Amino acid sequence: MTSTEQTPSGENSLNGRVAIVTGASRGIGLGVARSLVEAGARVCITARKPEPLAEAVEELGGGAVAIGVPGKADDPEHQDEAVARTMEAFGRVDHLVNNTGINPTYGPVLDTDTDAAAKIFGVNVLSPLSWTRKVRDAWMGEHGGSIVNVASIAGLRTSPGIGMYGVSKAALIRLTTELAHELAPAIRVNAVAPAVVKTQFATALYADREEEVASAYPLKRLGVPEDVAGAVSFLLSGQAGWITGQTLVLDGGVTLGGGL
Repeated sequence: MTSTEQTPSGENSLNGRVAIVTGASRGIGLGVARSLVEAGARVCITARKPEPLAEAVEELGGGAVAIGVPGKADDPEHQDEAVARTMEAFGRVDHLVNNTGINPTYGPVLDTDTDAAAKIFGVNVLSPLSWTRKVRDAWMGEHGGSIVNVASIAGLRTSPGIGMYGVSKAALIRLTTELAHELAPAIRVNAVAPAVVKTQFATALYADREEEVASAYPLKRLGVPEDVAGAVSFLLSGQAGWITGQTLVLDGGVTLGGGL
């Protein structure tokens, strides 16, 4: 194994590394990609829509440090293309951030349409599994690497209204532990579980009542993408070289007092 992932290293431990970040044309994914580029890494970012993805690539610094591959995260052909283009452009893929997630329904779990539930699990659970398999086969299995899955505190506790989403994120957290065990010692796998982060995806959870929602948080504010990006960058880096199979809760303290 030629990777230095398993040993502690300094602030520049991501320098020269290459990461794939899914769902990264905006929000948490773009924040993560920006943090990685600032740390000296190069990135392949993915998202469904080509135009915002191209804009994100330019924002990150252009083709020297970033490429964008549009497509649906749960499409195996898109996954193959993204991994292949990353290898062609940068010659390696050391890190994977499974950030893509969907929540197309709202309401009780028992009222969730079966097809909608299957779609949620396909994107939120089975897609990260597939991406992991592909980066392992392309590079990490031989050279080592690290992976972070973006889960949610909805996967750790009841989440009325978004229950099926929460069930899928609980499954992703459990998948993280299984993969960490199976892929050790060459590949570390961890997860982050954010509370409400101010992104377009989460707008419905705080729109027009941000102060009210934030009042339940001991730190008295909602999260921003940078809060998640810093934690993800740490977990990917060699500074976290003795951490695997863990889920880091990023919640402004909201789970301490049982707030929503």
